[in-house]
Amino acid sequence: MMTPDDTGLLTVETLSVDIDAGQRIRPVDAVSFSIAPGETVALLGESGCGKSMTALALMRLLPAAGRVAGGGVRYHGEDLLALPEARMRRVRGGGMAMIFQEPATSLNPVMTVYHQIEEVLSRHRGMRGAAARNEAARLLTAVGIPDAERRLDEYPFQFSGGMKQRVMIAMALAGDPDLLIADEPTTALDVTLQAQVLDLLAALQASRRMGMLLITHDLGVVARMAHTVAVMYAGEVIEQGARGAFFERPLHPYSRKLFAALPTPAGREQPLDTLPGMVPRLDQVFAGCRFAPRCPDALAHCDKRPPAWYEVDGRRVRCHLYDPAGAAIAAAPAEMPSVATSPRAAASGPLLEVRELAVHFPVRKGVLKRVSGHVKAVDGINLSLSPGRTLALVGESGCGKTTAGKALMQLVRPTGGSVKLAGVEQVGRRGRALHALRQQVQMVFQDPFASLNPRMRIGDILNEGMAALKIGDSAQARSQRIDSLLTRVGLDPAMRDRYPHAFSGGQRQRIALARALAVAPKVIVCDEPTSALDVSVQAQILNLLRDVQRSEGLAYLFITHNIAVVDYLADDVAVMYLGRIVEQGTREQVLRHPRHPYTRTLLDAVLTTGPAAEAPATAAQVPAAEVPLPSPLNPPSGCHFHPRCARADAMCRARYPDASATADGGFVRCHHPLG
Repeated sequence: MMTPDDTGLLTVETLSVDIDAGQRIRPVDAVSFSIAPGETVALLGESGCGKSMTALALMRLLPAAGRVAGGGVRYHGEDLLALPEARMRRVRGGGMAMIFQEPATSLNPVMTVYHQIEEVLSRHRGMRGAAARNEAARLLTAVGIPDAERRLDEYPFQFSGGMKQRVMIAMALAGDPDLLIADEPTTALDVTLQAQVLDLLAALQASRRMGMLLITHDLGVVARMAHTVAVMYAGEVIEQGARGAFFERPLHPYSRKLFAALPTPAGREQPLDTLPGMVPRLDQVFAGCRFAPRCPDALAHCDKRPPAWYEVDGRRVRCHLYDPAGAAIAAAPAEMPSVATSPRAAASGPLLEVRELAVHFPVRKGVLKRVSGHVKAVDGINLSLSPGRTLALVGESGCGKTTAGKALMQLVRPTGGSVKLAGVEQVGRRGRALHALRQQVQMVFQDPFASLNPRMRIGDILNEGMAALKIGDSAQARSQRIDSLLTRVGLDPAMRDRYPHAFSGGQRQRIALARALAVAPKVIVCDEPTSALDVSVQAQILNLLRDVQRSEGLAYLFITHNIAVVDYLADDVAVMYLGRIVEQGTREQVLRHPRHPYTRTLLDAVLTTGPAAEAPATAAQVPAAEVPLPSPLNPPSGCHFHPRCARADAMCRARYPDASATADGGFVRCHHPLG
């Protein structure tokens, strides 16, 4: 049971945090838990519930307006809140390390990756020179970055979103900590790298008895890694207990709603179950249960009296439904009723056709910066986007998915190939000639913080595109549309006057989606639009995307590593590996009967959330994580996947496979396709 004690690695007792932003905001309110050596405690909840603020308080990295208002934090029995800053700096990064949620804002843009890792190695392990460089290269290799020695000298902007996250993990591990705080450590990673990174963390934890505080919205990650689970809502912990019992039978109505919001193939033809409203503002004094306004099982007194803690089957839950003197314990909700939805619009001719699209980036070396090679980020792909249909583009981080999305929008100039919008060629156009493409094709970028202007209020960000394209009859009409868009993506319209930095990562992603929808496009390129969102908000966004698609006939190119979302939303699937599409077909064919071994690898890496989900690994179960990812600068000869394929033979090593047609009208590029 996760109760505070002084024998653990970390003990947190009734920790409260206040932020003075003109009025008092309490994002963390009397939170208690403990972490023992070798134990993983998962802090689970929606964006804005106070999970990340809890972690920052433990590391004493609160913003300037923040302060610890009460409670205690003990690390190895030592009071962290009483340490002088000089002593805390030795603890921070060495004994306790943290993987931050947004690598793009956590990495120094003017320092090479090596110098950022070397700084940790020098301060906490006394390593310098060749020893530090060798260790930095080993860490990058361990977290799955190919060509580690070469990439040490590159800057963060030269890495994809997923690779920046891997660099952050390598930096956190560089100090050899015995307590790791991981704030959404795998959010930006594809399924195979997610599994490999989690295995790496589990191996390190098991071999060194490293404690871990895992902050996540991903129930699959919790099922794979956690020993104990604490569910957080509106600044409070509302349920806590062992992982197995939690997944077998979540107690709190909020916890049950999180499971109900997960997309499943069986629920494709009905909307996902969502939570009404949003997490309440934390600048108020709560009279009763904080979840009561959104709770389907709320009692008459829930909004008037705060619930106490109750013991249920060895777990603790903060809910009036479990009061022995009150209502009977609520049973798990019945299966969600089927809700009829309007059918998808029948697809006519394609809106956007991509043929043999290629993007090759030159690599320059030496004083004269001569071209020494090319990174073939996209190497001759074909795509077709039709009204009312969703094409999912899946693959590992760095395989070229995002570059392909930017190239078809001409945000990255193609090296070759064709992109036609309604039959009109777009490649080679400049300036005003691209106006139709800009109006009809929008993109939701992978990194919402980098894509939102930090000096503009979000209301102005949403208005900018509408005003430029003359959407709406007047400024007042556009203002009303902004309020409507914010509500549809799960944000309070009163937030329109805030700047992007005032929002959490998940909230910024919702703003980016609202901006894309604001100009009423025909095609939306969605680059990991739900990767930063918790499951309840993900359900709202997926319902919104589907509703808008069916009402307006939108075509989606959905770039993602979340196979569950693909299974729920996509009509067709294209699997990309090292710049090329290796398998394409209908969702049913690709996900149920994959032909390419790489597709099978992706599906096998998907984390499950059922009661029988795999337990956290031990040192004996988990091999040392060293990922043999080839480089797009120098891909393997023949089939690019052959170094990682158990079916590879001499033919695979010598010749790239041609496309073989499949029964559903798709194709596979494999010399030995699966049966």
